[in-house]
Amino acid sequence: MTTTALQRTPSAGQAIRRLLADHVTYVIFGFVTLFFLIVAPNFASMATAGAILRITAIVSVIAVGMTFVIVSGEIDLSVGSVASFSGMIVAMLAQANVPAWAAALLTLLMGAVIGAVNGLLVTRLRIPSFLVTLGMLSVFSGGAMTLTDTMPVPIVDDLLSTTFWNGQIAGVPMPIWWTVVTVLIGVFLLHFSLFGRRVFACGGNAIAASFTGIGVGRIKVWSFVLCSMSASLAGMMLAARSGAGNPNMGVGLELDVIAAVIIGGTSLFGGYGTILGSVVGAIFIGVIGFGLLVMGFSTTIQEIIKGAIIILAVSVNRR
Repeated sequence: MTTTALQRTPSAGQAIRRLLADHVTYVIFGFVTLFFLIVAPNFASMATAGAILRITAIVSVIAVGMTFVIVSGEIDLSVGSVASFSGMIVAMLAQANVPAWAAALLTLLMGAVIGAVNGLLVTRLRIPSFLVTLGMLSVFSGGAMTLTDTMPVPIVDDLLSTTFWNGQIAGVPMPIWWTVVTVLIGVFLLHFSLFGRRVFACGGNAIAASFTGIGVGRIKVWSFVLCSMSASLAGMMLAARSGAGNPNMGVGLELDVIAAVIIGGTSLFGGYGTILGSVVGAIFIGVIGFGLLVMGFSTTIQEIIKGAIIILAVSVNRR
C-alpha cells in the first residue's frame, strides 16, 4: 500500500468521530429517550409510544414538505397559518354540504396554489423567502380570523373527523397512517426521483444547477407547493382532532416544524437533508415534550428547553 493511500485511510478514532457527527441527532435522541425511560414514570409502554406518534403526526407531516424547501435553499414561515386557514376552509366546506372527499381535495388544491404563489414571489420577484413567507404568515393568520370573526367552525361531517384523526385502520390510528403515507411519498420524491436530485442540486449550488439546464425557479416553486400542501393536510388533521376549524390552532407550528427539520440533520444553507431525519427530529421533539409533561414540568419550561435544543441543533449541524 502506498504512502498516499495510507494517508487517505482514516484512523479508527476519525471514523468514529465522523460517524457520530453524521448521526448526532440519533445519538442524542437515544440518550434522551433512555433518560426518560429511566426517570419518567410509565414512560416505557406501547401506550406512550402510540401517544407520541399521534402527537407528533402533524409536525411530521409538515416537516416532510418543509424538508424540500430547506434542501432547495429556501425557508417557509407560513406553514402554521396555512394549516389554520386550511382547517377553517375544510370545516366551512363541510358546513356547506360539500362531500368530505371533495372538501379535502379542494383544501389540498388551495394549499398547492398558496405554495405556488410563495414560490413565484421568491423566484420571479427575487424577494427572499424569509420575507415572503413571513408576510404570508400574517396574511393567512388574519384571513383565518376574518373568515368567521375569530370564531371556530365546527366539523359537521363525521367522515372528515374519522378520516383525518379519529378513525383506525388495522388498529393503527389515522394520524400515524397519514404520517406513513406522507413520509413514503416524500422519500420517493426526494431520494429516488429526478426531481429530488434537482432539489439537492438547486440547494447545493443554484448557479451551477442552472448551467446544467435545471430550471432552478421551477424546482423551488414545486418545493413550496409540496410544503404548503403538507401544511393543508396537517390543517385538516388539526381540525379533525379538535372537532372544529380554529383560527389559532396553527400558531407557532412553524417553530416546531423548522426545529424538527434542523434537528433531523437538514442543512439550513440547503443542499443536504433527509426525510427520515426530519421525521426523527419531529419525534425527538415529541419525546422531549411528552417526557417533561410526564415528569410534571410546565409548558413554559418545555418551550425554554425546546428553544435551547434549536440552538444546539444549529451549532452541531454546520454542513
